Amino acid sequence: MNRMLLLLVLALAPVLGAAELPRHMPVPGGVAVVDLPGDHGGRPEVRYRDRDALVVAHEDGYRALLGIPLSADTGEHEFRVRFPEGDWQTERFQVDAKEYAESRITIADERMVTPDAEALERIGRERPIIRNALAHHSDVDEVPLAFQLPVKDRQTSAFGLQRYINDQRRNPHSGVDIAGATGTSIKAPAPGKVIEAGHYYFNGKTVFLDHGQGLISMFSHMDEISVEVGDTLETGDLVGKIGMTGRVTGPHLHWSVSLGNTMVNPRYFLVDESPLDAKREEAE
Repeated sequence: MNRMLLLLVLALAPVLGAAELPRHMPVPGGVAVVDLPGDHGGRPEVRYRDRDALVVAHEDGYRALLGIPLSADTGEHEFRVRFPEGDWQTERFQVDAKEYAESRITIADERMVTPDAEALERIGRERPIIRNALAHHSDVDEVPLAFQLPVKDRQTSAFGLQRYINDQRRNPHSGVDIAGATGTSIKAPAPGKVIEAGHYYFNGKTVFLDHGQGLISMFSHMDEISVEVGDTLETGDLVGKIGMTGRVTGPHLHWSVSLGNTMVNPRYFLVDESPLDAKREEAE
């Protein structure tokens, strides 16, 4: 009887080294989850768009997670892979088309639409800090890929929307906005290390959480930051509180996910996105 129980436990146990994977959505703003061919003598190197890609062990091999920019052309894309002691080889995958809706908002503070000279100088100082945080790549084997919502409330603005602010065209929406009253707790969606935190002109009070291998969460427009650079967080740990700092029309959390220095839809990493409005996802 004990032997039968042991066999049952082994049969139900997850495969050693297997990682939970995000949703495979090879579209602009999405994530391509691709099998890596070749000898499995260890974790391979993968380069996509001249950047190191996230690679995880899964079942009997490895998978690469490639962040596809919103500006990407549809059709065939190339990436390079090299296993230990091997040569670089070129592989390909297909990027499908996806249409994103349009969004128009009005902001009363004109300085948040057309910054003055002083504000532009501040933005210029802040821009490299933000870029460096989003481009951060820590070389670790274990990367958490099953995310929880940082705030369990409805989505108020979807990823990828073409934004018009006071009728002026701006960059597409690079995250999801989640409703919440000022002071609502924001929790870590997955384990990670705080690599940057500050108060920025457009983003307001913001925290950057490194999950590993170029997978970064960014939380913006916060009222209160509850962590410091260097802190290590587990899923559900407090990051801060919802606010309306920076360029906003009301209190909410703007949550972005950067993969390989490319903004992708955070929803593809969620284990359970039911608190969000699924109808909005269909309209994206």
